[in-house]
Amino acid sequence: MINREDMLELTRRMTLSRTSFTRIAGCYVDRDGDFDGSFNTNFLKLSSPERTKKLALAKEIPFSATNVNLKKYEFPEAVRKPGGMWQLLMAMNECGLKNDALMDTFYDVIMENYHASSGYAILVFHDRYDIPAKASDKERLWESEEVFEYMICAICPLSGEYEPGKPECGFLFPAFTDRSGDPNHIAVFHADAERTHKELLKTLNVIPEKE
Repeated sequence: MINREDMLELTRRMTLSRTSFTRIAGCYVDRDGDFDGSFNTNFLKLSSPERTKKLALAKEIPFSATNVNLKKYEFPEAVRKPGGMWQLLMAMNECGLKNDALMDTFYDVIMENYHASSGYAILVFHDRYDIPAKASDKERLWESEEVFEYMICAICPLSGEYEPGKPECGFLFPAFTDRSGDPNHIAVFHADAERTHKELLKTLNVIPEKE
């Protein structure tokens, strides 16, 4: 199960003044499912209004209802091997989204499997969170306990020309479990918990977490 406090710890930092997002990459897909351009840039190079809009989209994933719209899934040991989605996600995260070849491969895999009735955008954010240690009384200490590097992917319908609307689905990887990175799990988001994009789960090669 996902701990709501873990997610709130991440989302509290998703403001213009507190964000530590390092990079944003993405691509656009037209209504016929064809590639329609991509971008890859330092997040802080975006204009202030654009950063505000993109932060709001990224925040939708971890701020959603935990264990309802946002659920934890496990990567079985059998899929944590070379050539699979898990290895691709690990490599994307490790390079901080800076490898365009890896990003293109990721977009291709999503586009081959994702079902959409209109054009959409695939947005990927990279963050590097210096997790502050906590004392036994839960008070924060100054020293860092761990640096949590993670990605948020948001798949958003286009509400205008290259203007992404609220995400329909997406994920946070690695999962953030007990205030620590958990690469064997992923938190998957669906805006409509009753109508999930099962093709996304199949593409990720994940299974529901055992409760």
